[in-house]
Amino acid sequence: MRLRIITPLSVVVDEDGIGALRAEDATGGFGILPRHADFITRLTISVVGWKSADATRHFCAVRRGVLSVTGRTLVSIATREAIVGDDLATLDQTVLARFRNDVEAERTEHVE
Repeated sequence: MRLRIITPLSVVVDEDGIGALRAEDATGGFGILPRHADFITRLTISVVGWKSADATRHFCAVRRGVLSVTGRTLVSIATREAIVGDDLATLDQTVLARFRNDVEAERTEHVE
């Protein structure tokens, strides 16, 4: 399986040979394995995790976004902002908190 995580400014992840992926949408967490049926969903502010071909785990904090599976081999995530890291605790505590604060600040600006 191939994983691509893209933002408006760059390709953050472009990796082939993904063995499994875990993400989160409004209904909760879900997993994707190779040859998964095609679908599309809207991601929440969360951490996407995947296992490489060599069984190494990787993580990427995403500021919402759209995840699609096409052709049973390509998983694409389009997001406004993404930060890759191998330390899940840091991404979960620091980055996701900043993403949530940014969203709240934007919401307040729109109301004012």
